Amino acid sequence: MINLTINGKQIQTLEGTTILEAARANGIDIPTLCYDKAVEIYGACGLCVVEAEGIPKLLRSCSAKCTEGMVVNTESDRVIRSRKVAMELLMSAHDGDCVAPCQLNCPAHTDCQGYVGLIANGEYDAALKLIKSKISLPASIGRVCPHPCEKACRRKNVEEPINIAALKAFAADMDLNSESYVPECKPATGKKVAIIGGGPAGLTAAFYLTILGHEVTVYDMMEKMGGMLRYGIPQYRLPKEVLDKEIAVIEKTGVKMVNNVKLGVDFTIESLKAENDAVIVAVGAWKSSSMRTPGEELDGVYGGIDFLRSVIKGEAPDIGDSVVICGGGNTAMDACRTAVRLGAKDVYIVYRRTRNEMPADQLEIDEAEEEGVTYKFLTNPISFNGEDGKVKSITLQIMELGEPDASGRRRPVPVEGKTEEIAVDSVILAIGQKLVTDDVKELDLNDRGNIIADPDFFTTSIDGVFAIGDATNRGASIAIEAIGEADRCVKAVDAYLNGEALDTRVPYISKRDESRIDYSDREKQSRVNPNVLAPEVRNKNFDEVSLGFTEDEAKQEANRCLECGCREYYKCKLLNVAQRYDIDPDRFKGEMPQKYTRDANAFIERNTAKCILCGLCVRSCREVMDIHAIGLMGRGFTTDVSPAFALPLDQTKCNNCGLCVSLCPTGALTERSVLDKQVPLNEQYTEETIDIDGQQASVLVSRYNGKVLRVIPNDALTRSMDLTREELLAKVQDSLS
Repeated sequence: MINLTINGKQIQTLEGTTILEAARANGIDIPTLCYDKAVEIYGACGLCVVEAEGIPKLLRSCSAKCTEGMVVNTESDRVIRSRKVAMELLMSAHDGDCVAPCQLNCPAHTDCQGYVGLIANGEYDAALKLIKSKISLPASIGRVCPHPCEKACRRKNVEEPINIAALKAFAADMDLNSESYVPECKPATGKKVAIIGGGPAGLTAAFYLTILGHEVTVYDMMEKMGGMLRYGIPQYRLPKEVLDKEIAVIEKTGVKMVNNVKLGVDFTIESLKAENDAVIVAVGAWKSSSMRTPGEELDGVYGGIDFLRSVIKGEAPDIGDSVVICGGGNTAMDACRTAVRLGAKDVYIVYRRTRNEMPADQLEIDEAEEEGVTYKFLTNPISFNGEDGKVKSITLQIMELGEPDASGRRRPVPVEGKTEEIAVDSVILAIGQKLVTDDVKELDLNDRGNIIADPDFFTTSIDGVFAIGDATNRGASIAIEAIGEADRCVKAVDAYLNGEALDTRVPYISKRDESRIDYSDREKQSRVNPNVLAPEVRNKNFDEVSLGFTEDEAKQEANRCLECGCREYYKCKLLNVAQRYDIDPDRFKGEMPQKYTRDANAFIERNTAKCILCGLCVRSCREVMDIHAIGLMGRGFTTDVSPAFALPLDQTKCNNCGLCVSLCPTGALTERSVLDKQVPLNEQYTEETIDIDGQQASVLVSRYNGKVLRVIPNDALTRSMDLTREELLAKVQDSLS
């Protein structure tokens, strides 16, 4: 035995032991991507370097032996600098997506690819649970979300994006129509949280804080919970029966809900703070924005949110036969389609830009036109004209598009001397909404009149009081944005309640260069949209327009997914090390050495662009299995791993043992899904159903002398259970024993 010191810890180890082995045996982690006990030491990745006193150069711990009295530092500044450079070089030549673009573009960062894949496999329960890990009201959000995820979907480069929002609603409806899933809550922490506002942000925060074991009470000024989902979205888009069911599920977790109480009247922020350990302000933006146009004060001129709320509450105003809606967003679409359903004969949308610049969802724009709405583009109100205090007409300035503004859209400019006048019975101003500032006068506000909240921690000017949603910083946005804020705020509040520091560092992920992606081999498949009520039927009532997906339609649409994100994301050793350090691979950005190619046999899929040339697959195939199915081909920058003579895997001696897949530190080698019965079973494997933590799972099992050597799970199990290969193998061995 010899004595040495690693990171200040005195340890003993056998003579001849490497520094890496000694460190790991004593719970000290040294990163490495090319080392495994099954194969000879290679030292290719350069990540396992350490610094030893008295030795001028850094040592590769996988090969350097321990010596008596050695003093080793595995995390010195010099070591970290060396590892960062090594990682930057590796990642600069790694062409792969850690996470799908749809997920990155979702404000709540829902695993869109994950639940779409689960729906494709018929795993609806697992899909719902995955969605609910981020979204507490998926049936509602699936109906109303303008789906920024779909705007980033790469399927649009083939034909059309995946109908992600409708698939979310489908999975949620399946759950609501059965015994709804209610997550299990952690043991009670004894901490109390008050939330002001029962809209999507407040309900989301309440849901996840309760699951974490905190006692949560939501206070809301309206008769029922739901916020703008209830009082700002028409029935034909979001049936309130659906919203009621989802709120009931939230209540079942233990959330207390108090309605008909108003901030500043029945309680104050300070009074709630005195009774709770934390307070979250999620009061929303309930005041319609003004256009500052002469005549706004006339009877018959309504704010968009005020108008929609009155209709939903059963207090619809008499809008007459001729109605003009000012605005081009989704609220304007809701207002004009609601006006049609109230019996208005002439309904106009006045918008100062063109159809192409409208921020509203394209489906809403098209369906409104089908229902009889008339668009008047490149027009802008300059006055509302009245008689005896009642609006009678609107004067429009004719516009034209000039140079792009800060948003990138061409700025509308007036055409001198050109106007138009329209006779109207009422006007609806759907140009935005804002916070009622008197409600939150206890907190500091910005120059926009919104609550100042820290963008990372959501803290306000009062300690222990947090703020989220439409009432903060930039103001009103879409519901999924508020839900995303609520998700992050829950982490901040939980850390605050537990007296812990919150890590807000954004972890590194790899993204593909969009310009390098070739879609020419993808078969074109038409997007599947849910059936809708005919225009002449739906414009006369408030019945839900969309009929939703059937099961066959949902599977068909889900199967169009290109699966951009890496299936090895939760297990990738390369990503784990990359996120350990603040790296900048763009410093070494250049031409990618390997083309993004795929090769597969019945069980193994190979993607050379994700390969980092660690050599583990080549060495394990040669040294452990004595098969030599793959090797390092080429020299220098163009080196890659491939079968001899660039043959397909099926034409090599590969016996699908899976050792290379198990050792691969990236997503370059992955297991194919074989349980869809589209891939023939290899005679070395038997298909068995096992119980893993209470879940029934089908797996393929390979044995040698009675010992389980390898397990192949299906995609659903892989996504729904956050297990490493080693953990999964151990659980399967326990189950089968």
